Amino acid sequence: MSDSAPLVRPEGVPPAPHNTNRHWALRATLLLLWAAVSFGACFWARDLARVTLPGWGGSLGYWVASQGAVLVFIGIVVLYALVMNRSDRLRARGAPDA
Repeated sequence: MSDSAPLVRPEGVPPAPHNTNRHWALRATLLLLWAAVSFGACFWARDLARVTLPGWGGSLGYWVASQGAVLVFIGIVVLYALVMNRSDRLRARGAPDA
């Protein structure tokens, strides 16, 4: 983590509006990724089982079902939190969302 002080919103600065087109596009993209991973792991399980991972010898289907999907979900949450925190920080400084 960083050693910087927590972000304090200056008085009179409203919270960031997380309903801009850019934020909606991010939400839609992450939701589609979530749906593709969770649905894809089940729908293509037989095809993924035929693919072996080098060095491990196990199937890709087993890895996605046991660990891969969870790692993708954690990545989605972390990415969304980072983007929203950056948006809040920029908004508090008075800069437009980027």
